[in-house]
Amino acid sequence: MLRHSLLFLIGFLCTSLQVLHAQERTSAEVFGAGFPALDNDATGKLWEPTVIQRGPNRGKTQEPRLMVPRDQVMAFAMYTHDRGVLKLTAQLYPLLPDEPRMVTLEFQRDGQWKEAAKAAVVYPGWSAHFRVENWDNTQTVPYRVRLDDQSEFTGTIRSDPVDKDEIVVASLSCNSSRTPGPRVSMVDNLLAQDPDLLFFAGDQSYHHTQHTFGILEWGIQFRDVIRDRPVVAIPDDHDVGQANIWGENGKVTSTAAGPDGGYFYPVEYVNMVQRCQTWHLPDPADATPIERGISVYYTNLRVGGIDFAIIEDRKFKSGPEGKIPQMGPRPDHINDPSYDRKAIDVPGLKLLGDRQLEFLRQWGQNWEGAQLKCVLSQTAFCGAVHLHGSPDNRLLADLDCNGWPQTGRNKALREIRRAWAPHLCGDQHLAVVVK
Repeated sequence: MLRHSLLFLIGFLCTSLQVLHAQERTSAEVFGAGFPALDNDATGKLWEPTVIQRGPNRGKTQEPRLMVPRDQVMAFAMYTHDRGVLKLTAQLYPLLPDEPRMVTLEFQRDGQWKEAAKAAVVYPGWSAHFRVENWDNTQTVPYRVRLDDQSEFTGTIRSDPVDKDEIVVASLSCNSSRTPGPRVSMVDNLLAQDPDLLFFAGDQSYHHTQHTFGILEWGIQFRDVIRDRPVVAIPDDHDVGQANIWGENGKVTSTAAGPDGGYFYPVEYVNMVQRCQTWHLPDPADATPIERGISVYYTNLRVGGIDFAIIEDRKFKSGPEGKIPQMGPRPDHINDPSYDRKAIDVPGLKLLGDRQLEFLRQWGQNWEGAQLKCVLSQTAFCGAVHLHGSPDNRLLADLDCNGWPQTGRNKALREIRRAWAPHLCGDQHLAVVVK
């Protein structure tokens, strides 16, 4: 048996699907009357100027931000393949009413492009999704996704690197929207390292209420490295528009800060975010939606003999507000020096939830096609950092981290430890290694 080592390149950058017709629905029609501006850069008459709804420029008119030359509307694509199935998502810019709504996936064989499948563009979100069965993962094949003869995006489906002694993973997260524009040096360095797998651990965008704009910004920034290797991208709190998220199995939270647990924005928005970022992952281990029809995606992916468990460490987690005593300025921030750690480990609190714990248990015991295991998730299962914003704002505990609740954290770590699996995650804004 070959020995594989896993090299981590950690780069921290501080319900229904509707097939499109000629007239796009407005944000209020898509997401509900309470959210008339949600994702409105990419809904309704998106080619017309809009009124800014938030921030210092609120009320001012803004020109359309997603109108690009029409030969550039095919923005980027992401894929994975495992167990004979290739899954690929093509991400488009918003289309005009008279433009095609079908995307073609083609592979180049013997110097000729040959059609493999067609898929309809899905709205909201402007993505198209392909599933190819009986994929031979020993081959390297050029691909392209094409919107008729108008626009295309090309890349390479890599063979599974099972013959390599080292598998290189680039792990990135927290892609600040305050620094827009190309990521030239980062992409150049990534291409030089030539990772076998890209892992984007969350917060691909901080455009809270404009995910389509945000995911296109992120994809354009990284598409030259995304185009020709497997990609795992998983959304975190800012991707779904929240400052923090304790998903609590899908209930509704009262504010976008979310400390009472749940999701603030409509199910249709959450599912759109997850569809655009995760559809191309292997099929979920258990696709049963959580409360209100919010989809799930936790699964595993094998690359080069390493079996990666991809988990959702926010979705089932209990919110702190109303469940534990508040011992700081916020329900999730503790700065009272007299606090007892055991006092916040209340019976009944969840971290990964029963379903994901069972998935981890089974995954850790199944070594088919694997010589090493690794866990991928949004954040660390410990309190890795203790400053919030300024040097004098020191916290004794930040319950946004997955060191809490401790009982749920310990259950998860036991399953991970049984598989001898390292854990890659994001969220902390600074690169840290914790043992």
